[in-house]
Amino acid sequence: MSSGMPQTETPAIVACTVSRDVQNFDLLIEDMETALGEAWGDLGFSEALAFFSQAEAEPLQFIALAIDSADEGDLPLMGEIITQAKSRGIKVILIAEDVTPAALHTLLRQGADEFVPYPLPEQELQAAIDRLQAPPPPTVQNPHQLQTGSQREGAVIVCHGLAGGTGSTTMAVNLAWELAALSEREEPSVCLLDLDLQAGSVSTYLDLPRREVVMEMLSESESMDEDLFGQALLPFQEKLQVLTAPSEMVPLDLLSPEDITRVIGLARSHFDFVVIDMPHTLVQWSETVLNMAHIYFALIELDMRSAQNALRLKRALQAEDLPFEKLRFALNRAPKFTDLTGKSRVKRMAESLGISIDLQLPDGGKQILQSCDHGLPLAVSAAKNPLRKEIAKLAASLHELGRNEAEAA
Repeated sequence: MSSGMPQTETPAIVACTVSRDVQNFDLLIEDMETALGEAWGDLGFSEALAFFSQAEAEPLQFIALAIDSADEGDLPLMGEIITQAKSRGIKVILIAEDVTPAALHTLLRQGADEFVPYPLPEQELQAAIDRLQAPPPPTVQNPHQLQTGSQREGAVIVCHGLAGGTGSTTMAVNLAWELAALSEREEPSVCLLDLDLQAGSVSTYLDLPRREVVMEMLSESESMDEDLFGQALLPFQEKLQVLTAPSEMVPLDLLSPEDITRVIGLARSHFDFVVIDMPHTLVQWSETVLNMAHIYFALIELDMRSAQNALRLKRALQAEDLPFEKLRFALNRAPKFTDLTGKSRVKRMAESLGISIDLQLPDGGKQILQSCDHGLPLAVSAAKNPLRKEIAKLAASLHELGRNEAEAA
């Protein structure tokens, strides 16, 4: 009769960290142990490539590729690890500390599924693992098929809030919807682009999902065609096509001016109007958008922060000899017609800044917040709202102007 000790079965390795030295990522070790117990291992960069071809790698579900600034010289090796993992159905979580946006861009384009900054935010690794293990979402059918070789030259209309809460997203969403509702064509002729990659709310205001395909398209803009761009768009009530912000926060400078040029150029070639919601921050591709814009609405309010930011923007554009004259300042929550004191303040503000306030938008009240929370344009949820009426007038004038120019051409 054998008296041997019972042996505990070793759990299968379902994940591995891949790094130059995992001890440099102690928080990652803790989070891996919390999430997976003993069902994970650790590999060096060169070891990972050899391990993928072994039988022990078959249960592997994902790797956590952890890199820092010292690894940027080995980007080709990192890319090869990602490529080999993806070819074997192994998903990749990229953990990066002090890595340049260009390096991140390169590795994300290689096929990394998730990106988590290091030090790891609390529960963020577990959230990334949950997303990897979640079943794929149902395919969203896009009824608007982009036609190859389309030669439209759509007008580019930009909304840029010069301070938080000035209503740039509300303006962009509702202006795009009003333009789409005015269209005499059967197919949608308006495209709404949310270029606020970190805090974009267009998807919330229209109750649309954020999808991974948006990041895939932006990361592969060099090879982007009508099919890929069309897959990234989502229809809203079959009239408006929307490119939402990515599902995850990404650095604003992850995209280059060339990337933005390709996205806007492709949108222009397929739609009569391209409405863009910009981030508050100026980035390296802000100049690109400004140069491509036909109308650039700079939204402000009647307060000191808006005045100061408007003056900063004016100085910055003029210092770089950029087309400041393209800006059309729009005052949100403007004084009512009978508010003579408020009207006087508006006049003094414009004179002190040396600008022209071309558009004054009334305060829409609580209905604006309710409409945004419900994911509906004002025309649908509060058609008689004074702000909606003003935006509808603006859309009608832009539509008429575009039609007259088309007839003249």
